[in-house]
Amino acid sequence: MTLELTVWEFVLIALATFRLTRLIVFDKITEFVRKPFIEEVEEINEHGEIEFYIETKGSGLRKWIGELLSCHWCTGMWVSIFLILFYLYFPFYAQIAILILAVAAVAAIIELIIGLLMDK
Repeated sequence: MTLELTVWEFVLIALATFRLTRLIVFDKITEFVRKPFIEEVEEINEHGEIEFYIETKGSGLRKWIGELLSCHWCTGMWVSIFLILFYLYFPFYAQIAILILAVAAVAAIIELIIGLLMDK
């Protein structure tokens, strides 16, 4: 089995990886997935500002999953492996999922750009 991607397919998978990674690591809607493995701790710094940081829970596999879920670089690597294998073995269903995630990624990027332009 060989994997030959067009530039367009690569871009779509990359955007889908970006969006699925953000969904898993940061989005409120998937907090229930992260909750058994990580805890968001809130502290007030010396300037009186609230800072948030992540603490992993437990040990062994639970701690490993917590470390994974708290690192967007790590999660992104596993998400990209999953999406590429999904694309190889179930291309029809993968194309649908990848397209949906890629469109959502572009929408998120556009929203970010508009937000930055509106703040100027």
